[in-house]
Amino acid sequence: MHTPPLRPLFAGIDIGGTTTQVVLCSDDLTVLDRAETATPAREGGEAMIGTALDTLAPLLARTPGRLVGVGIGAAGVVDSASGRILVASDSFHGWAGFAVTAAVEEALGVPAYLDNDVNAFLYGEVHGGAVHGETDVLGMTLGTGVGGALWTNGALYAGPHGAAGEIGHIPGFGDLPCSCGGRGHLETLASGRSIAARYADRTGLRRTAREVAEAAAGGDEDARAVYRAAGAGIARAIVITAGVADITTAVVGGGVSRAWPLLEPFIQSALAADPPVSGHPVRLVRAALASDAVPVGAAARVRGELATKPETTTV
Repeated sequence: MHTPPLRPLFAGIDIGGTTTQVVLCSDDLTVLDRAETATPAREGGEAMIGTALDTLAPLLARTPGRLVGVGIGAAGVVDSASGRILVASDSFHGWAGFAVTAAVEEALGVPAYLDNDVNAFLYGEVHGGAVHGETDVLGMTLGTGVGGALWTNGALYAGPHGAAGEIGHIPGFGDLPCSCGGRGHLETLASGRSIAARYADRTGLRRTAREVAEAAAGGDEDARAVYRAAGAGIARAIVITAGVADITTAVVGGGVSRAWPLLEPFIQSALAADPPVSGHPVRLVRAALASDAVPVGAAARVRGELATKPETTTV
């Protein structure tokens, strides 16, 4: 009796500063199962990869099919060719220099592909999210940190060192110290951690970014001022990118974007006051895939990488 081949499965892993998200996708990138866990960011690369693989294991056990590849979206500057983390923020210990894909391939016996988490986020949104099919897009994630990625001429542009589009870490947004060691970066205004810190600077009160958003919605002027500064910074980053790369669309995701009804008007107001030099308005959209964007994008990336490789035959 002929046994039909097992359907191919693609895993996508998002290793963030706070949470690790894992999805298992079919060949058309439909999410078949998902799980999340806390990221042991202070325990080093082996612990982070081990936790991700432990989270993936039960998904594989209960999903019929054959795992053929794993995509990983990781925080920091990465070298996709070598599968290593090059630069990581101070949220992580023992992450910079870690050989991510080698660890995953050794554990699972299938090809793995590493990308920056924001590149993976943008890949996911372009392939099946809010900016599906668009050719020139800036992707921004506002979470524990602020990340950026560029999609130009219908393809991801990572740059020669993997840092293209990293608008969260260029100076010119004040003089506050950033998690990366620099000063005055957009991340000091618009990340979740920074929104909480800026509110504490103004009021002396410790609140999470979500609690600051709730306070702003309730009329707290200090909270509104913090989000207004974040929105103005985001708009300035978009205009800078539009001036350099002539992007036409910006898609914003990450945990801070959950406060979109509060944040969007501040961004739009600043964009209207200081539009791109081209005179062409930038379309601003919120990400559609929510927490699935990075892992689905990572799965899409490894699927694309494997599709471009010639099949090997054995005699």
